[in-house]
Amino acid sequence: MDAFSVSAVNALHEPRMSRRKMCLIAGTFAGFQILMPLTGWVCVHTIVSIFSTFQRFVPWIALILLLYIGGKMLLEGLRRNEADEQPAVSLKDLFLQGIATSIDALSVGFAIAGHGAFEAILESLIIGAVTFVICICGLLIGKTFGTRLSGKASVFGGLILILIGIEIFIRG
Repeated sequence: MDAFSVSAVNALHEPRMSRRKMCLIAGTFAGFQILMPLTGWVCVHTIVSIFSTFQRFVPWIALILLLYIGGKMLLEGLRRNEADEQPAVSLKDLFLQGIATSIDALSVGFAIAGHGAFEAILESLIIGAVTFVICICGLLIGKTFGTRLSGKASVFGGLILILIGIEIFIRG
């Protein structure tokens, strides 16, 4: 659901987004949602003591990344003239968003640690496919409201990202 929300925010920020970019965004989130549980699974089977130490920092990392991205969007929205074209979501920001929204999925690797490699890969692929579809829905919703909100979409989107970061931190 974090990836859904961030996808909607990206489309709010860029309401004229192309289908290709929508697939890139949804694919990035899906890719990270596939990668993170598999990374957790590998950690359980190899370096569990190192990962368990790192796990307590996961909410902090997500909070910092989303505060950075959301704050940047918020400031851009407040400084921008109505006549200015809104900047597109950069690949760097997309990569950071992918990490921030999926880093808590590392712990899913613990839940699937009892499964074999084939099952872990299959489950991660299912998670990725669902994430892709949900993100496309979020992007479509965001594009609809982004067009209606016009210049305030960047401010609204930045606030949403900051709130998602705080929510992940509190939940973690």
